[in-house]
Amino acid sequence: MNTLEQVSDLERKYLLGTYARYPVVLERGKGVFLFDTAGKKYLDFVSGIGVNALGHAHPRIVKTIREQAAKLVHVSNLYYHEYQGALAEKLCKLSGLDRAFFGNSGTEAIEGSIKLARLAGHREGGDAKSKLVALDGSYHGRTFGALSLTGQDKHRKGFEPLLEDVAFVKRNDLESLRAAINDNTCALVLEPIFGEGGIYECSPEFLRECRALCDRHKAALIFDEIQCGLGRTGTIFAYQTFGVTPDIVAIAKPIAAGLPLSAFIAKEHFASAINPGQHGTTFGGGPLACRVALEFLSIVEEEKLLDNVNKVGAYLHDKLQEIVDKRGSVATAVRGRGFIQGIQLDIPARPIVDAGLAEGVLFNSTQDTVVRFLPPFLLEEKHVDKGIRVLKKLLSKRNAKAA
Repeated sequence: MNTLEQVSDLERKYLLGTYARYPVVLERGKGVFLFDTAGKKYLDFVSGIGVNALGHAHPRIVKTIREQAAKLVHVSNLYYHEYQGALAEKLCKLSGLDRAFFGNSGTEAIEGSIKLARLAGHREGGDAKSKLVALDGSYHGRTFGALSLTGQDKHRKGFEPLLEDVAFVKRNDLESLRAAINDNTCALVLEPIFGEGGIYECSPEFLRECRALCDRHKAALIFDEIQCGLGRTGTIFAYQTFGVTPDIVAIAKPIAAGLPLSAFIAKEHFASAINPGQHGTTFGGGPLACRVALEFLSIVEEEKLLDNVNKVGAYLHDKLQEIVDKRGSVATAVRGRGFIQGIQLDIPARPIVDAGLAEGVLFNSTQDTVVRFLPPFLLEEKHVDKGIRVLKKLLSKRNAKAA
């Protein structure tokens, strides 16, 4: 068994230094818990940043992986296999959209979405119809196209020049939205609920105006639901929570229960703009990932996990709000819904996350002062109670230090 020191020393020597990891080596998981190499148990409110929606080692997922791995893991997209079409059909029926494309990661889903929107824009209005509009504070990924749409300077700095002809507007600012979109706009890209941006929601009024403007100017409305989608808001797609349907939706994180898989799903009007050879992938939509994704969706439906997300998510929100009501000097607001929530602090969040690790609870911080909750859909109220007890304890200590 490798120690934390051995593992971290090896990574420092051979890996690019892009991750500020926490000092723990995780070895296995079961349900909503993880275990390190020393056997210590952790309650998981992070779920692999929203990936492990079914928790860890779900028996049906383990069985599916074993069965399919023994048959066929990968086959080139030069050939058919029996699961890609079935998964596309399932996603189209769940979304109300028409066609899907499978990739490997969220940032690839965004790249494919904007490529499709550009093709459709050029078909509609010529080369000039190529402008992209995104939101300040947003996050869409690390590749150049996705990064060009990310409205946070800290992620963009050092990688310029990025894509040209991208405009940013403030979330929920109708006036700036109307000023930014015109007949040369090919797509408006947004997260209905910001993930890395700090768990901020777009208002229904704002989303309705996004829909109206895109219709008026014949632009694609693209929703990035990589973090907030596939059940995390209590509906399969977050846009179903808000009542506004996009032209294209990008999904990833939980879809294959931890295996790399993403998709973008589009209305036929936009999907028809692309021809064979204009987009592709080596690994996306392979038989193992697609079969596991079908099993994931079946489990969510059959175990009624969306009901649990709504019920326990409301309980979590109430408990977080109690902290704000009693400790307003440290915790100032609760945002989000279901199993994508954040509590705003007026102190740095990272020390709270570090201290939670020592207490056996995995929290996550984003935007420096937000503790983010992206738990597995299996979370129960008793697990919320444990996490809240620890969070209260840690905030009380920080309060005492501040005093």
